[in-house]
Amino acid sequence: MRVLLSTIGSRGEVQPVVALASELRALGQDVRLCVPPDFRDWLDELGFDVVPIGPPLRGTASEHRVPPTPDQIRTAAEDTVTTQFETIGAAAEGCDVLVAAGALQFAARSVAERRGAAYVYASFCPITLPSDSHAPPPMPWRSPGKAENRALWAEDADRWNTFFGRRVDEHRAAAGQPPVADLPAHVFSGRPWLAADAALAPWPEPGDAHVVQTGAWTWPDERPLPPGLAEFLDAGEPPVYFGFGSMRAPGELAEAMLASARAHGRRAVIARGWADLAAPAGHPDCFGVGEVNQQALFRRVAAVVHHGGAGTTTTAARAGAPQVVVPQMYDQHYFAGRVRTLGLGAATEPGVPTTSALTSALEVALRPAVAARARRFAGEVRTDGASVAASHLLATAPLTSA
Repeated sequence: MRVLLSTIGSRGEVQPVVALASELRALGQDVRLCVPPDFRDWLDELGFDVVPIGPPLRGTASEHRVPPTPDQIRTAAEDTVTTQFETIGAAAEGCDVLVAAGALQFAARSVAERRGAAYVYASFCPITLPSDSHAPPPMPWRSPGKAENRALWAEDADRWNTFFGRRVDEHRAAAGQPPVADLPAHVFSGRPWLAADAALAPWPEPGDAHVVQTGAWTWPDERPLPPGLAEFLDAGEPPVYFGFGSMRAPGELAEAMLASARAHGRRAVIARGWADLAAPAGHPDCFGVGEVNQQALFRRVAAVVHHGGAGTTTTAARAGAPQVVVPQMYDQHYFAGRVRTLGLGAATEPGVPTTSALTSALEVALRPAVAARARRFAGEVRTDGASVAASHLLATAPLTSA
């Protein structure tokens, strides 16, 4: 088969898609990826056929970025839909299956229908799929006072239809397709996939035949750690890792990170991330890193302090590392709650954390009992999610669009 995998997001969305692409390629399938241009060079090196979609995303993490106005948000929403129809429409030529993964996937199903291809939607977190058992991810525009999950999902659907539905229907009409009455239901399809680990992020309705939980799609990172980092790790007790991935963060946060590690007699590894955090210079107990093999690094740290993205949370859990989650948005609040509930660490209040908040959360995460629990839980995290998904796709693709 020829399979198109599409995602629009940061490395946390792209790397799982690469894991699935790698498994499909190993099974002899022809794979094409439609991802933001930030990842073009990396995927070219891996030998994948890549179609860039949309503008680069990295600049969105700058602390100096001016928040958009409501009119700009609406225009950007409509432009996103148009870009997807144009780019995914061209990328899907000759494809038998389209897999849309992650948030804001508005065009892939319509394109699949036009081409007579199978379609799969995949989510990386349970609460991004509708269920009466949970509310949608927290968002700034959410109306207060609505306690029922069903009402919150209905509110979400109204917003999708208002912001994106009209432009989706315009593109569908241009191709002779009927309008979509409920855009979220159309995108999620009747049988979405949940690419999340069943121990860490289970679907809340056991036995639900309408959701296929494949397990997390983990790309096996075999890169060695940079020599300087390896030497730093070897030179003392395991440090605390701090990283916010693609999230925005003020430059002074690095000082708070180092201070909180020192409060517990620990060294610090600080990841620059998209916010370009600079590790404080001239301190032998602090080391700054860029893009690095987290799978290898997290096995050698005392705790992982991060924003709560699905990929980072899963990688830390698999490594057996205690965690401190500092949630910023969307599904990160869910993973903060799961880390607390499972006894794998602690979480701070949302937003930019203070030195005091990080220090207090680390006091919990660095307890011996929490470290022991994190090590035990690591054995429950499966590593075959991408393989399961690839095999399932090959077995069911002709039936997926039914």
